[in-house]
Amino acid sequence: MMNFYFYIMDSNITIRNIQQADNPFLAKIVKNTLAEFGANHPNTVYYDPTTDALYELFQKNGAGYFVAEVNGEVVGGGGVYPTNGLPEDTCELVKMYLLPQARGLGLGRVLIEKSLAFAKETGYKKVYLESMPELKQALKVYAKFGFEYLKGPMGNSGHTGCSLWMIKEL
Repeated sequence: MMNFYFYIMDSNITIRNIQQADNPFLAKIVKNTLAEFGANHPNTVYYDPTTDALYELFQKNGAGYFVAEVNGEVVGGGGVYPTNGLPEDTCELVKMYLLPQARGLGLGRVLIEKSLAFAKETGYKKVYLESMPELKQALKVYAKFGFEYLKGPMGNSGHTGCSLWMIKEL
């Protein structure tokens, strides 16, 4: 798969596929972001051991994870995953996090667009996500992309600490 390069405000931005060397940087970004918003609850990705090994997790067929770099520094990422218990035509938008200095540049939008395009190319018809009320800005972005709220969870992510669920048809 190709890397994407573009420039925003004199910054060299790259969106690329995850690499094994990204694991410690991404784990720190995920955990620090959840802590920043007071969303580091039990039964969330904060305590999920796979958060420390995202490269390995995303080697599964039907999974894709994309890393954002600004001037060569990993600043966040996001992707889709065929979460257990979801219908075969549905994947989950997962681990979508950015460092504070990378927010507001449009990187979240680009990561979501890239993830949704990958999902569609892979043959998925729907994309599901789980979130928390503390992540207000992310919830607004998901709504702008056409995600709609569900009354309850789908699949078996194991993240019972999430209390909001959304889905989007591709």
